[in-house]
Amino acid sequence: MEQTPHPSDEALCLSAAQGDPQAETELVRRYNRLVRVCARPLFLAGGDSEDLIQEGMLGLLTAIRSFDPKRDAAFRTYAEICVRSRMLTAVRAAQGGKHAPLNHSVSYEPPLFDGTNAYLFSSAESPEDVVIGREELRERLEALKGRLSKFEAQILPPYLSGLSCAEIAQRVGRSQKSVDNAIQRIRRKTAL
Repeated sequence: MEQTPHPSDEALCLSAAQGDPQAETELVRRYNRLVRVCARPLFLAGGDSEDLIQEGMLGLLTAIRSFDPKRDAAFRTYAEICVRSRMLTAVRAAQGGKHAPLNHSVSYEPPLFDGTNAYLFSSAESPEDVVIGREELRERLEALKGRLSKFEAQILPPYLSGLSCAEIAQRVGRSQKSVDNAIQRIRRKTAL
């Protein structure tokens, strides 16, 4: 019984460029291990190894879709460069704090500060969802207390309810500029 020869990586890239999804899938299967090997020595701040592998897979897809056989390079070499480049870019971005507001922010919805729980849970939710929701609310409030000054905590509820700086200033008896400055500090601290 004769075995059918496996197409080369370069031939699969050509097929993928012509719209063959199976060729692209086969290349991803072949290079899955390479992506994992490239991810092992790297550390992604605020992420884990699966995040790096995902970045590497995106680099692999870029290599598959942009490979040019006329450049006189093997696909494997090109793919490894694209995978490593994508991973290193992700690591540098994480080290530079580029995504820090996304990785370390806490969501603060206006209903959390209106004094009631009426808007936090719908009647369609299970009792478990209600309990978990209340625990999450408590955790958010504790996280907020640790980040804001007393004055910032005082102006946050009216700010979230939609009052202007002038209205808040009048309510708390401070200048509009000090309220505006406090709102800017809150925004930096909570990524609102």
